[in-house]
Amino acid sequence: MPDHHAPTRAQHDEAAAVFAGVRPRLFGIAYRMLGSVADAEDIVQDTWLRWHQYDRAQVHDPAAFLATTTTRLAINELKSARVRHEAYVGPWLPEPVDTGANPELKAERAELLHLATLLLMERLTPMERAAFVLREAFDYGYDQIARILRATEESARQLVSRARKHLAAERRTPVEASDHRELLAAFLDAAQSGDLTRLESILSADVVSTSDGGGLAARAARVPMVGRERVAKFVTAFSSWFWEGVDVRWIEANDQPAVLLTGSAGPVAMLAIEPSPAGIDRLYWVLNPAKLGGVLPSAD
Repeated sequence: MPDHHAPTRAQHDEAAAVFAGVRPRLFGIAYRMLGSVADAEDIVQDTWLRWHQYDRAQVHDPAAFLATTTTRLAINELKSARVRHEAYVGPWLPEPVDTGANPELKAERAELLHLATLLLMERLTPMERAAFVLREAFDYGYDQIARILRATEESARQLVSRARKHLAAERRTPVEASDHRELLAAFLDAAQSGDLTRLESILSADVVSTSDGGGLAARAARVPMVGRERVAKFVTAFSSWFWEGVDVRWIEANDQPAVLLTGSAGPVAMLAIEPSPAGIDRLYWVLNPAKLGGVLPSAD
């Protein structure tokens, strides 16, 4: 006998269409929560499975249901991700994503996509991070955030307020996008030529160079390099061989200019910077091959 409770093809198609309509937002929430393209995709897939299996007749607001499911799954994942980060070989950086190819990822405040901001958000509790992302990136009301987090509206406000204070204490003065690109271009030129004096002139006094190789890239430094002279000498030390046979391609990663370095065997690294009026404050070298999938050019 036919199963009268089984969804019809039309119901399945409707569920898929509703999900597709909000999928970019779900990925945006999960990615900002986790700083990982792969983990965010897993969360979105898990949300789809739950949506597909749920009694959708009981859901009055599908978008709210899906955002709630995604956020709660991301909170749980973030707790286990922190344990993995502690066991990670060398410094951990967020997994970059090509926002040039994924413009829908940008929401009201693209700043929450920046690598520097994602790193700062690692210091927040999972609940603070969730509340902050929902409020600052997607403009959710405090009543909505409270429902998603199973909290009171007052506690939702406190979570966002604490997160803002944590990040405000660490944020640097922003620079114009054109200045950002010029600084990165100047660094590339000086780094490739091994020009120590010029490198020192474009690095801030307390610059930090962080390399994420995950134990899989021999070129990655296992500890961050700190200070203008030390970083400049570090960069010039490998200038004679690091750039040899490497193609440098400009991309837009996390809503900021970056470069993808590709060798004969495939991608080698992604390089991004955090600029300031005093020069380059942060250098981010993503060398872990498992983290470069989100910025690889699509096949033509």
